Amino acid sequence: MPKYEDYVDSGVEWLGKLPNHWDAIKMKFLFKDTSVKNKPNETLLSVTQNQGVVPREWVENRMVMPSGNLDSFKFIEKGDFAISLRSFEGGLEYCHHDGIISPAYTVLKAKRAHLLAGYYKYLFKSQIFISELQTSIVGIREGKNISYEALQYSLLPIPAEEEQSLIANFLDKKTAQIDDAIAIKEQQISLLKERKQIIIQQAVTQGLDPNVPMKDSGVDWIGKIPEHWEVKQSRFLFRVVRRSDRRGDEVKYSVTQARGLVPTDEMIENSTQAESFDSFQLCHKGDLVLNKYKAHLGVFWKAPDRGIITNNYTVFSPLSNVSSKYFELLFHTPVYVSIFRTLVYGVTEGMSPLYTNDFYNMRSIVPPFDEQLQIESYVADVENRYSEAFSSLQNQISSFKEYKTTLINSAVTGKIKITPEMVEQ
Repeated sequence: MPKYEDYVDSGVEWLGKLPNHWDAIKMKFLFKDTSVKNKPNETLLSVTQNQGVVPREWVENRMVMPSGNLDSFKFIEKGDFAISLRSFEGGLEYCHHDGIISPAYTVLKAKRAHLLAGYYKYLFKSQIFISELQTSIVGIREGKNISYEALQYSLLPIPAEEEQSLIANFLDKKTAQIDDAIAIKEQQISLLKERKQIIIQQAVTQGLDPNVPMKDSGVDWIGKIPEHWEVKQSRFLFRVVRRSDRRGDEVKYSVTQARGLVPTDEMIENSTQAESFDSFQLCHKGDLVLNKYKAHLGVFWKAPDRGIITNNYTVFSPLSNVSSKYFELLFHTPVYVSIFRTLVYGVTEGMSPLYTNDFYNMRSIVPPFDEQLQIESYVADVENRYSEAFSSLQNQISSFKEYKTTLINSAVTGKIKITPEMVEQ
């Protein structure tokens, strides 16, 4: 991409060299902190990292509607900017609609007519500007509101008004194209996940031979199964165990919905460590471990090794000719997850345990043991193949995002020269 002929050192590390004819001025001379209130009938807006400042109804996971007097809420106009509690990680948010926002936010309004919001919305969301916020403004105060008293001394670039317009229009067009490309890749991942789930479910519930004779299972929600398969109550497949033969060197496990049994040491950031492990129970390699309060989510996992887990989990030991891995796969299928939802008690879903007797009475598909192992192996191959495809698509998405970040950083700081021809392309 083209560059300007002459550059000059801005004297600011995050800006680096700027085009010779650009200015760099302290923010306080460009934007002012405004606090217009007593407009309770204006549209109530939400400040978001992904959409900017938008009407609440545009936001899917919006906060609870504020009740009471809205007189203290701040008025913000389209083209203004908001500093939020999360600006240290997401930058300043551009306002797309006139309305009011919580008094916890800071509203910034341009002081000069030639400052185009379309340009500054990219500057304030650029990674280099966010990095400047994190190092120079926020420091160790992450999570706290950024004070404009500190931010106002930051130097900001000022291209000519025509250049601001070219940069804004160019980035509008290019970032939209990049976002479209990312959306296509994400849709491909979503479709692949659906396809993978269908393949695995078919293998687990109907076997690997598409020509095998089928029979009615005798259970409505199970439907037809291969003729030589059986249907048994789970009490004939697993037994609850409470072991006490601990050696003292066992791995401490946590049961996660996405990753299965994970050593607790790997989850320190996301979980609270128990003060004592004396009450923990033992699981052996090959046991089937259930988070009994999340049965409705299909949280059954085969234990990868000997270890200890909390009493919130139920440990099932497989009986003869039973593969825990096969039944882990079976219990993750949508039809079984649906059944587990009907078995849990209580009003609050997620806090209701799956009682052992209810699990014992539940009927399960039972292929011959050798087929259980074959299905395990087949599913592992499917997982590996799809994992490679997911990884490839994720790498492409990462490349698009990196390109977008670099493009914005380069354009707003003049490292590349945006021409009218580039906007028209």
